[in-house]
Amino acid sequence: MKKTLSVLTAAISLAVVLGGCGNNNSNNASGSPQASASESAKASTPAAASPSASTESSAPAEVKKIIVGTGTQFPKVAFLDDKGKLTGFDVELVREIDKRLPGYEFELQTYDFANLLLSLETKKIDFVAHEMEKNPERTEKYLFNKEPYAHWSNEIIVAKDNDSIKNLDDLKGKKVIVGATSAEAQILENYNKEHDNAIKIVYSSGGSADYVNQITTGRVDATIGANFTLSLIDPDGKLKTVGDPLSSADILFVFRKDDPDEQVLADAIDGAIKEIKQDGTLGKLSTEWLGADFS
Repeated sequence: MKKTLSVLTAAISLAVVLGGCGNNNSNNASGSPQASASESAKASTPAAASPSASTESSAPAEVKKIIVGTGTQFPKVAFLDDKGKLTGFDVELVREIDKRLPGYEFELQTYDFANLLLSLETKKIDFVAHEMEKNPERTEKYLFNKEPYAHWSNEIIVAKDNDSIKNLDDLKGKKVIVGATSAEAQILENYNKEHDNAIKIVYSSGGSADYVNQITTGRVDATIGANFTLSLIDPDGKLKTVGDPLSSADILFVFRKDDPDEQVLADAIDGAIKEIKQDGTLGKLSTEWLGADFS
């Protein structure tokens, strides 16, 4: 009788053990909704795990989704390639930063350049990545991260056969095309405040091809652009830069001001940019897309 009870007890114990293993395997396979591919990849990294997780528990920390606003009409910076893929220097830099911040998942969304800052203000996006120059006017309204990822100077751009324009004073009475809300537009607007609106500013939401066409056909006289952009927007060499640089500035990402979550995000991105600079990745991206290291 005792032998029979011992056998029965052993059988019950074995069933309990097997049942427990079966429940664990079932939970891992289908007991909760599956994470997205990007979330799964990030959850597998040690940094994504909860700091207090023990060897018995490997539950990942929450991954926060971040919407990044950029454009599609800035050649080599943020544009659609011949296969319709969004790419360029700023786009690929954002993707590289995303890889290094396992606590975040970045999603790129495209807008007309003129709507990027408004979309940030209305919380449609969490930060702007579009070669945004830091200047006093923008600093009053927005938060910038501290670690620049590029540096440029702005110059006057005219048709190759135009020898009459050398500086801003030469643009008095002339039409100059710039993007609305751009740093280049701000340069002209500041000049006009002190010179009775002497320059006729033409605001455009079109791409670089429109700028080149309008200048070469004489509909406008000039534009203002960063020193590295001419070869990007004008591969056929129809335009040229003239005069001394009008301004020089760091290029950073733009966030909402007075928002604690935005500050935490900006600080995290600064840490990633420092790593990307130190290991040479930033210089390689700049050279690949912009033709030289502008970091």
